Amino acid sequence: MSDNHSVAKSLELYERAGERIPGWVQLISRRAERFARGVSPLYIERSKGARFVDVDGKEYIDWTRALGAIILGYADPVVDAAVKEQIDKGSLHSMNSGLEIELADELADTIPSCEMVRYTKGGGEACAVAARLARGTTDRDIILFCGYHGWHDWYQSANYLVDPDSGEYPFAGIEPIGVPRALAGTAVPFSYGDLDMLGRLFSEHQGQVAAIMMEPARSEPPEPGYLEGVKEMAHRNGALLIFDEVSCGWRESLGGMQKVFNVIPDMTVVAKGISNGYPMGAVVGSREAMEEGRLMFVSSSYWSDNVGLAASLACIRELKRRHSETVLKEKGIATAKAVDAAVASSGLSGACQGFPTTPGLVFDLPEGADAAKVQTLFIQEMAKRGVHGYTGFGPTHATTDEDIAITADAVEATCRVIKEGLENDSIDDLLTADTRSEPFRRIVR
Repeated sequence: MSDNHSVAKSLELYERAGERIPGWVQLISRRAERFARGVSPLYIERSKGARFVDVDGKEYIDWTRALGAIILGYADPVVDAAVKEQIDKGSLHSMNSGLEIELADELADTIPSCEMVRYTKGGGEACAVAARLARGTTDRDIILFCGYHGWHDWYQSANYLVDPDSGEYPFAGIEPIGVPRALAGTAVPFSYGDLDMLGRLFSEHQGQVAAIMMEPARSEPPEPGYLEGVKEMAHRNGALLIFDEVSCGWRESLGGMQKVFNVIPDMTVVAKGISNGYPMGAVVGSREAMEEGRLMFVSSSYWSDNVGLAASLACIRELKRRHSETVLKEKGIATAKAVDAAVASSGLSGACQGFPTTPGLVFDLPEGADAAKVQTLFIQEMAKRGVHGYTGFGPTHATTDEDIAITADAVEATCRVIKEGLENDSIDDLLTADTRSEPFRRIVR
């Protein structure tokens, strides 16, 4: 651990950002309080492979993967070469590019639910497009949802309702400021795994539900028959089933979780992993679910941007060529094994859980321990040792054995610090950062 660890330039930039940028950042998950403020880097100078260098000149092994947007590795040479070649041909034309059709064919060859395609520049707006298509196709207004689906009004309006699990706002800590109150009741949350609740919502809103939008899985598989039951219930009630695979898709399977569990939705939302860091999203689905879109006004100049199309084509083809599903599982299993061994060696209790491609460390803490403070201390001590992230360790194709070994060493040293803090009741004394805060729960998930 370096005694001279400093993020002074990051903190200076962050203070300046507060004067010019409402909320400091463009993505809430990049706020300082999401990590160990005062210790974790906030601004990055450059990134390559599985590492980045911050503005203070320190190199980190990065496990956040740009919040899941990086799958091959930062600045992948094949994807970047395809983008550079396309830039020389033009990033945006007055009319259409044949790349739109080429990528649509590639997506149809990859995702089971894909017969037709609409493009966007990100996952949140792709979810908004999917909601619009579902409402237009069914001529109904209500979306039943489970999971996180972006910032747009259709979805944020749920915060005028109540979370069925906690009795609180679905978005803890985020008020629906600026969202029309007239939208209250048009997006209704349900709890993952509870078919009875979903059935009651269909009864309460009989003939009004356009679609179910949900993350089919996130950190663990669903109970057998659950997704099949959701699909059957949707279709029995004349609603569409939409899988949001922005975060959960592409790593366990290039066809998404729908391919893993063999449950094919009517529409699927994809982004992030399809383009390895270049802005790109898409809504794909059956012809029946999407064809009415030709009559709807869903339109944007930059959805025809050629850079995102070229990046996506190169990324998807490279994932196939590099046997991504096998490689990421092998790397994830190796990472989990190394992290588990490090935790055990430290004498702390905990182990990695979740899908093989995205293992997450879960501590078995003694009764009365403050989990938020322990997690902040973990992030803080890992950052001091040159490892950036939370307690998740999803690898990219660029993650090396050396990256895993260095991370494991940092985990062991960090866990020894945490163990000392727990035994001596000195967690507060060991923390130099404010306790990490969550901007919102992943809604009823």
